[in-house]
Amino acid sequence: MRAMVTKGAIGTGATRTMTVSRTASMRTASMRTGGTRIQHQQQRLGDQCRSRTGGVRTPQASSPRFGSSKRGNMVSCGAAKVAVLGAAGGIGQPLSMLVKMLPSVTELSLYDIQGTPGVAADLSHCNTACKVKGYVGDEELAACLEGCDLVIIPAGVPRKPGMTRDDLFNINAGIVKGLAEKCAEICPNAILNIISNPVNSTVPICNEVYKAAGVTGASRRILGVTTLDIVRSNTFLAEECGVDVDEVDVPVIGGHAGITILPLLSQMRPKVSLDPNRIEELTVRIQNAGTEVVEAKAGAGSATLSMAYAAARFAESCLRGLQGDKVYECAYLESNLVDGVGYFASKVQLGPNGCEEIFEVGEVTEFEQAGIDALVPELQKSIAKGEEFAKK
Repeated sequence: MRAMVTKGAIGTGATRTMTVSRTASMRTASMRTGGTRIQHQQQRLGDQCRSRTGGVRTPQASSPRFGSSKRGNMVSCGAAKVAVLGAAGGIGQPLSMLVKMLPSVTELSLYDIQGTPGVAADLSHCNTACKVKGYVGDEELAACLEGCDLVIIPAGVPRKPGMTRDDLFNINAGIVKGLAEKCAEICPNAILNIISNPVNSTVPICNEVYKAAGVTGASRRILGVTTLDIVRSNTFLAEECGVDVDEVDVPVIGGHAGITILPLLSQMRPKVSLDPNRIEELTVRIQNAGTEVVEAKAGAGSATLSMAYAAARFAESCLRGLQGDKVYECAYLESNLVDGVGYFASKVQLGPNGCEEIFEVGEVTEFEQAGIDALVPELQKSIAKGEEFAKK
């Protein structure tokens, strides 16, 4: 299988080719993923905003860290309602705290099978304007979801030593399917952020549930959160190159498990020269970073804190998109970007309708193309597994 690489950054659907002339490139805005404000630059633009595809501009793949002063200011006049499903868990609790800190969130609904009233009471003592309420059990899920603009789903069991994301499928697939069915019924137009692993399968599950419920246009609103892969890539490469992490931008494509996680180090900003062997080592470390944390915690948990951080960043980006900003992130969603798979993680533009545009992979190295060829069969199996489960 070969990636559909073109000489232009063309999003799927009703998107346009964005060509930059020599004169226009001096005026073009520098776009960073995650919603940082557009900064007009003149002399540096050619280096920072040109893709490797024939001088055509593409948005960068990552953003400054959550809460950084280099991020754009959140529009505080928003009135978004956000639900976290699985809010009493290892990811759900820190994620809920971070979401409560977002100034555009005025109402935060926390749902789990137990423990959410206590989490809500604890968070309600934090002096932000956001109101928090906890909901417990199936009978309260509808009330939790009523009127939601954004639903974040970290529900499910965590990884343990020796487990892969796919080992979680039999438990988490059923949990996600049940939650998706209720979301399709109560808040079909809300944006869904899917964290529950294996994301490569749970996103297709949600899409099939929405299709069965007759919800139209949902595929652009059901987004698998792969932001942790970008966060890790930026962190590791900043350490490797000795640069400010806020200046590092590594696009990560494919999926969200093992070899399906493919960082495109050739497209990294700023441009650096790395030894081919070191590129392979860094790629493997990024792909296995989740296992690194699971083993370091010696059975006591998985990557809960970094995942909560990454999920909060992606949620912030989605909320900015809902408010009308053009926001750029990487996400895993239904896509025909690469031949042979119906879902793929890549750079996207977020907006009021969820994903507004999907961007081409761009030019890749032989090593990266080999990575794409290797990940496609893995994605195919995970996608088919999710779709088949949803139809049972």
